Amino acid sequence: MIMSKILIIEDDRDIADLISIHMRDIGHETELIHDGREGLVRSMENLHDLIILDLKLPGLDGLEICRKLRQEKIDIPIIMLTSKSEEIDKVLGLEIGADDYITKPFSIRELVARVKSVLRRGRREIRPPETEDRILECGNFYLNVPKRIVRSYGQQVELSPKEFDLLVLLASNPGKTYSRSDLLSQVWGVDFEGFEHTVNSHINRLRSKIEKDMNQPEFIQTTWGVGYKFKDEAS
Repeated sequence: MIMSKILIIEDDRDIADLISIHMRDIGHETELIHDGREGLVRSMENLHDLIILDLKLPGLDGLEICRKLRQEKIDIPIIMLTSKSEEIDKVLGLEIGADDYITKPFSIRELVARVKSVLRRGRREIRPPETEDRILECGNFYLNVPKRIVRSYGQQVELSPKEFDLLVLLASNPGKTYSRSDLLSQVWGVDFEGFEHTVNSHINRLRSKIEKDMNQPEFIQTTWGVGYKFKDEAS
């Protein structure tokens, strides 16, 4: 196993210590922060491979930390911890850029499995060989994958990390329809049921940025009753 640096931002010191012990047991290096503002400053330095982030923190809550990191285009994988179990919290966490979500109380075995899964996905996404030199063009749409450049109708478009990943998947397979559960699994790496709203909101934001008319989208098209696909120039 490759050693990773894991930042644990958790105000409950007993829980933080317990997580740290088990992360070190499987070969990782850990750093513990117990305050939200300090956690944001440390995570902005972009020195870690994974952040385990509590939702409720003194100074600044976990959702705001996650939101600020993604706004700054810091793509460190994030696993959010929370005592809450309401669906809206899970949806919100995923929408603002968390990679996974685990509800307290959790088993250490479950947490270790989630950590391993997120770290594997993160390493695959650093330099995906099939997209290293990929440039995708379709009429007024241009996507340079390695440089993360998107242009639509001649205008450069700024996307969040998950919006970009979603667009790359769709544009790399023009004409192929993906269900919402397919997109959740392949882009977010999760298999939660009932979280189609997360996909819908990202599709809507993508359309608002790359389409001329959201009501008549040219590039990201809806396959009614199934899901979404990217325009196929051959069709």
